[in-house]
Amino acid sequence: MPVETSVSRAAVYRARPTLRLAGREDLRVSELLIGMRIEESEGGMTTAELRFSNWASTTDGNAEYAFEDGSRMTLGTAIEVYSGDEGQPRELFRGVVSGLEADFAPGAPPELVVLAEDALGRARMARRSKVYSDMPPADVVSAVAGELGLRPSVQGLSTPVGTWAQLNESDLAFLRRLLGRFDADLQIVGDELQVAPRGDVRRGELQLELHGQLARARVVADLAQQVTSVSTAGWDPVGGSEVSGEASSLAHGGPGSGSSGADWLARALAPRHEHIANLALASAAEAQAVAEAAFDQRARRFVRLEGVAEGNAQLRVGTTVSVSGLSRRWDNSYYVVAARHLYDVRAGYRTEFVGECAWLGDG
Repeated sequence: MPVETSVSRAAVYRARPTLRLAGREDLRVSELLIGMRIEESEGGMTTAELRFSNWASTTDGNAEYAFEDGSRMTLGTAIEVYSGDEGQPRELFRGVVSGLEADFAPGAPPELVVLAEDALGRARMARRSKVYSDMPPADVVSAVAGELGLRPSVQGLSTPVGTWAQLNESDLAFLRRLLGRFDADLQIVGDELQVAPRGDVRRGELQLELHGQLARARVVADLAQQVTSVSTAGWDPVGGSEVSGEASSLAHGGPGSGSSGADWLARALAPRHEHIANLALASAAEAQAVAEAAFDQRARRFVRLEGVAEGNAQLRVGTTVSVSGLSRRWDNSYYVVAARHLYDVRAGYRTEFVGECAWLGDG
């Protein structure tokens, strides 16, 4: 049985988040933090909601508003959140303050709620119409990243070469639509835009055990969206011929082992075929890539795990989590597609996450 991945080298450690403003650690801001909610998912753009006590003591024995002078926290402030063991903190979020909320409740000190988005917030707000001609998807991603001032890091996606139209879409919506066509994901890490096919994403591996670091788990295996095959069809305007593609098995792998959703569907109910007819496909390679992407997207969502774990800054989208202590059927490796990092002064630091697996154990 694999051993759980430790969240700290120390037996006793402090997991209170720490913050940096404009690149500098701010102890006062960190100590006034009373709540945190950081959410990330496939498709990029991590958001943060940070709640602070807005009432602080002064050196002369009085008290004052902590943030109302605007010197520490205001719209546009660059903010970084680190969490995990304070002795070895890991960056959990880097972005810019995009919203402020004041909360005045009876019998309680005033509070300030800070809303922030990572660098893809600019991509959400930038809407344009543009045509990218004779380019592979990787070059389109690099071009959009350049417009946003980000450093692109793209794996694969060197084919097919084609013309891609962005029609009154935000840059984020356009990238998500383009990459979804080829089963790829995008995430921001620092100031780097990382893009890769889902099967190639590797952002770390963790082991979690029920009633150890994994406090709660809910797992569902659902055949409702499974298919045994996917086909596509289109027209090659250069060669003047029909093109097509078909997929009936997971093309790009995924963590875990057992029987696939397609196998269970054929065994438990009946074979089911899906044909994709709403996309314009201009080459055989593109038709095949889209068929494989569509099949993979359904296949890997066969088994879905929702878990609550001890706060862990390594538990991020793209991480593979090996879960044990459930049962032979459900113990497996899951790819994390969403993570929510939560902190408050009562419950401490915890991480809620969603993992997916294309396989159901044979137990």
